[in-house]
Amino acid sequence: MSVKDVTDLHEEFDGERLPPGQRETSKFPVLSKGSTPTYDPDDWTFTVTGAVENELSLSMDEFRDLPSETQRQDFHCVTGWSKFDCEFTGVTFPALMDAAGVQSDAVHVMFHALDGYTTNLPLDQCAREEVMFAWGYDGDDLPREHGGPLRVVTPHRYAYKGAKWVDGVEFLTEPERGYWEKRGYSNTANPWNEERYS
Repeated sequence: MSVKDVTDLHEEFDGERLPPGQRETSKFPVLSKGSTPTYDPDDWTFTVTGAVENELSLSMDEFRDLPSETQRQDFHCVTGWSKFDCEFTGVTFPALMDAAGVQSDAVHVMFHALDGYTTNLPLDQCAREEVMFAWGYDGDDLPREHGGPLRVVTPHRYAYKGAKWVDGVEFLTEPERGYWEKRGYSNTANPWNEERYS
């Protein structure tokens, strides 16, 4: 499978590849709000709800049957580290939007995860090819501690906007705030503007 390189994304935001206040690491640190949740692969479902034409409930096999691709991305954590050249495989957000048929009054997105975590983004910040639901990392299945079986990656935002263990997306007609956003983290989370906290 060919790899789409989106590591020049920083140019869109008039910034260097390494955002201000970040340090590059070759490791992939594990940061979560709590412990890694358990799940039964046979019972796992991914739901798409809210302002859509077709609410979806997909098994992992059905999710992986959606159009997928591999992208080379950079990953920026709000705690100050960045990892370059991560290869994630999964479904782009626009591909999921096509499958669900998003209604015209949808303006915001809430991501839901197995551990109860939520995070939000405006729809126009999600409807980008670089925002992916990733099940693969560097040629293997995404490790559990990094959000497997499925996580969101948001290379244009700090990584707390990319929910680990994601199992649902809700399309909203009014903005809402997620777990960290309610606790003082930036709602916009642009790494090149150092939007860490509100």
